[in-house]
Amino acid sequence: MKAMTISDVERNFSDVLFQVKNGEKFQILQDNLKKPVAMIVPIENDTISRRIGILDGKAKFTINEDSKISEKEFLGL
Repeated sequence: MKAMTISDVERNFSDVLFQVKNGEKFQILQDNLKKPVAMIVPIENDTISRRIGILDGKAKFTINEDSKISEKEFLGL
């Protein structure tokens, strides 16, 4: 993890975001005290993964045969 002051982040914001996109983490320090005030970290997973069957036996749904939406569309697959 890299550490930068607020002023350094402001001056190099595009570069910081490029590095964050590539997995780097930054600790943001208050300029005068060098005290940590925030972190910039990459998003771990930008897609939501859903496990089919997590509610097996706990809930159910039925799609009528004349429905205009398929099971895959309903579940977002």
